[in-house]
Amino acid sequence: MHMASATNSGSISLRMERRAVATEFDPPAEFRSGTCEFLPSLLQCRRVEVAVEYIDAKALSAMDPSVFQHAEPFPWINPAGFLTDAGFARLVANLPDVSQFTSAIDAMRVRKYGQKNHDRFVLEYVDGIDIPLPWQELIDELRGDRYRAFIASLLGHRHFRFRFHWHYTPGSCSVSPHCDSRTKLGSHIFYLNTRPSWDPAWGGETVILDDHGRFDVDSSPAFEDFDSAVPAQTMDNRSLIFSRRGNSWHGVRAIECPEGALRKVFIVVFEDYRRVRMLTKRMTRLIKGKPLVAEKELGMY
Repeated sequence: MHMASATNSGSISLRMERRAVATEFDPPAEFRSGTCEFLPSLLQCRRVEVAVEYIDAKALSAMDPSVFQHAEPFPWINPAGFLTDAGFARLVANLPDVSQFTSAIDAMRVRKYGQKNHDRFVLEYVDGIDIPLPWQELIDELRGDRYRAFIASLLGHRHFRFRFHWHYTPGSCSVSPHCDSRTKLGSHIFYLNTRPSWDPAWGGETVILDDHGRFDVDSSPAFEDFDSAVPAQTMDNRSLIFSRRGNSWHGVRAIECPEGALRKVFIVVFEDYRRVRMLTKRMTRLIKGKPLVAEKELGMY
């Protein structure tokens, strides 16, 4: 916390920068949102300043890139406690409201290759978006050197950028089995549902699917067509990191939650980004009279 000098009126300006503040009084909304003016009398209340870290350094260092890269049927890991307990609790208590999301629910829409639509509500992150402070703090940390170096070590690849988005999914919706696009190197999915508001029996797990190489990635198999299906653990501060390979099939079975409940996840996408390749794409768009920067690229960091 940085404190400015007192003004002539005797008030003091306080600004929070990536800090959580616990006090013996309930601070006004202006303080919780970032900046407020306090009278000197209020400063007599005891304040405890607590720096919030979201990524658990011990959990991060415990993951072995070699173990990840040799996982079957493609690289994946389902760590517990990747986020600190305090950070996770702060994020879950301050989730973006679904009213900010765009609906991608369309029972009639069919994806490429005949795959069923991925029905959900979506919120894409871009700089300046109005989101609760804890989420901006987390994204700032994810954009830092430590997490970027960690992902590079897992992927064995350093030419990438991040995209961030939230998915909220109501009952009866699903994510049909699919392999991600060829420009996507992988994803890190943070599961945000907690007890008692979410019953694990309602589903919502990402399922790691193994076809032993039988299916073309440009096809539309059903869950029951795969030789094995391993659901990720999703409760109590779990996340899932996986890397795209030719057979990186995954999906989410239809959710069986009551009306009003939502499966909630936050996803970091690792997008392949090579400057020469991107320059070629933009030259092609220029020739075709299309926007030089695709909408998806606006949110790549």
